[in-house]
Amino acid sequence: MIKVLVVDDEPLARRGVRVCLRAAKDMTVVGEACSGPDALEKIAALSPDLVFLDVQMPGMDGFDMLAQLRPAATPLIVFLTAHDDYALQAFAAHALDYVMKPIDDARFAAALDNVRRRWHDRQAGEQMAHIRHLLADRPGTEQAVGHVVVRSGHRTRLLDHAEIDWIEAAGDYATLHAGKRSFMIRTTMDALEQRLDPSAFVRIHRSTIVAVDRLSGFSLLPSRDALVQLKDGTELRASRRYRHRLAFR
Repeated sequence: MIKVLVVDDEPLARRGVRVCLRAAKDMTVVGEACSGPDALEKIAALSPDLVFLDVQMPGMDGFDMLAQLRPAATPLIVFLTAHDDYALQAFAAHALDYVMKPIDDARFAAALDNVRRRWHDRQAGEQMAHIRHLLADRPGTEQAVGHVVVRSGHRTRLLDHAEIDWIEAAGDYATLHAGKRSFMIRTTMDALEQRLDPSAFVRIHRSTIVAVDRLSGFSLLPSRDALVQLKDGTELRASRRYRHRLAFR
């Protein structure tokens, strides 16, 4: 069951969400909150999987409330709003979806379907992460855990390090290029470099890591950077700071 918390300062609005959720047999409302501070207490006490969160509340609005949560403790969020100009703000705040008030049944049902997909992906990802940690704790298996958890469409899968051609930074994320596919994960390049086998991957730029066996050559540029060629024809720039690492490959 997906545990739901409904947060809105208007009792009728909270009741409206409850009524809409009656048909969702895989969801159960574990509580309600009428303000931001109340919601923070309920989230800590009830650990809901999903929160329907009113954007406009007196004192502390929905965005301010989210800012008080640790990322690891943040449940799935569907914003409730009477103004569609809050939609972009909702997604900027990493909300899963938003529903306009008064609630449209079809739009609400679509939001629930979105929630179900993300919730199952999260459950699968957590299970794979748990398995990965169990394997990592076994003596002599450090090199056996050569994969990263990625999303592929609506599925979560393990991507073997051997499948990765090269990696590039993308803000707070990293894009893993594997053949004709690419996968985006939330991590830093420094964290990835620590996890990868240094004999199999080389960092050539602060925003680029390359699989050693994909390298086909490199040429120096007038700027003292280098242009790196991969076997599939991809060309990447190696900065002066990291260029010396290629001399040993």
